[in-house]
Amino acid sequence: MRLPLAISLLGHGLVRLPKLTSFAEGMVSSMESSILPGGLILAFGFILPFIEAVLGLLLLLGYQTRYILYGALALMGILILGSSTIENWGAVQAQLFHGIYAVALYWFWENKRSNTTTVV
Repeated sequence: MRLPLAISLLGHGLVRLPKLTSFAEGMVSSMESSILPGGLILAFGFILPFIEAVLGLLLLLGYQTRYILYGALALMGILILGSSTIENWGAVQAQLFHGIYAVALYWFWENKRSNTTTVV
């Protein structure tokens, strides 16, 4: 179940890395009407692809799944906040879907962990 979210995050990050400067500057221009400061948006635009790629890769590998899902949920929250400030409801919808999927993964992960029995 981790695969779709992991590939989505990894793919988002990897396609943006080769064009990092234009991606970050594009974020600034697309968020001109936002109440968020342009410098903050620019800095976030430069680190976002790395965060997405790392979260996606670690989720794909199954490393520290609980904490990676926390990170993915936090990232979705930040992205939803930013998209809301410019009233980009289509992006909010996609980000909400990613967030809901991450919550479902977390729920299944925790239930799987709590239902395993230890043989003494």
